[in-house]
Amino acid sequence: MSGHDSKYFSTTKKGEIPELKEELNSQYKDKRKDAVKKVIAAMTVGKDVSLLFADVVNCMQTENLELKKLVYLYLINYAKSQPDLAILAVNTFVKDSQDPNPLIRALAVRTMGCIRVDKITEYLCDPLQRCLKDDDPYVRKTAAICVAKLYDINAELAEDRGFLESLRDLLSDNNPMVVANAVAALAEIHDNSNGPIFEITSQTLSKLLTALNECTEWGQVFILDALSRYKAADAREAENIVERVTPRLQHANCAVVLSAVKMILQQMELITSTDVVRNLCKKMAPPLVTLLSAEPEIQYVALRNINLIVQRRPTILAHEIKVNVYVPTYLLAYKLVLEEDLLKMTANQTLSHKSGVLVKELGNVM
Repeated sequence: MSGHDSKYFSTTKKGEIPELKEELNSQYKDKRKDAVKKVIAAMTVGKDVSLLFADVVNCMQTENLELKKLVYLYLINYAKSQPDLAILAVNTFVKDSQDPNPLIRALAVRTMGCIRVDKITEYLCDPLQRCLKDDDPYVRKTAAICVAKLYDINAELAEDRGFLESLRDLLSDNNPMVVANAVAALAEIHDNSNGPIFEITSQTLSKLLTALNECTEWGQVFILDALSRYKAADAREAENIVERVTPRLQHANCAVVLSAVKMILQQMELITSTDVVRNLCKKMAPPLVTLLSAEPEIQYVALRNINLIVQRRPTILAHEIKVNVYVPTYLLAYKLVLEEDLLKMTANQTLSHKSGVLVKELGNVM
């Protein structure tokens, strides 16, 4: 809703439900739209408007995208408490999944996936299969995420209808965002299943690395996290993978940076060249230090990750240790603990003069 829609949240007269019911069944489109906005506003502030379920569902038969989104939002919220009435919306969902407008097709399949009602889940399969092969990439990427939701509701049904195979096919899609969403869906399903649902092969690897350069920042996070599970065949392949991922260390999004670091660390285990390993450590240090100049919340997450990183590679930040006392207490405490651990881990190595000065400075701070 836009700013001027705040009027829909204001006040309540006696007999509000009967009045809304009458407006929802009005012959005028604008009046019905305003009534649905009032219902959503009431729902948002915690009022029970489930008695209007049938009347709101009747408003689904519209070409107005904004009104349709509002009705779908209402359905997601109340379908579980009104499963029998929710079936009334199935025909409209199926019809919308074949609408000429790709936004409506995607909206329909996404909403069906969000409504966790067994009776509706049965009707979701056919529209979902069509949307996974839709000509529009926006519809395909939405359908990919919907498969993960369907698997969470009914894993057996998702497997029997071949949705997992369809997701794997999307890894070869020519649209990078479709690939990223397919990776995200498969990774989620893999984490919630007992069997090997998502395994990256050498063929899949090439496709994911190609998509990595073209998708959005969160798509990059999904792909990098998936790639961190891949075990290279040999040191040469590991070096090639790392070379293509290294540019992500300069990304503005801290999640992309941390995912890239995680992936590089995994591949470094197979790299035998000490020079390559040393250079990678040098490349990873500045981005990690930069994260400690961000907001306190990001600093804390970065510190927790750095703590794990230096346990495996103590020398990465050997020359980058510093303390800023003008930070929240919980951050300062965690930094001091981290730096103490790092000094202990490097105790058997030749420390630079800076490390000795740091110990003295830490004593003054304490």
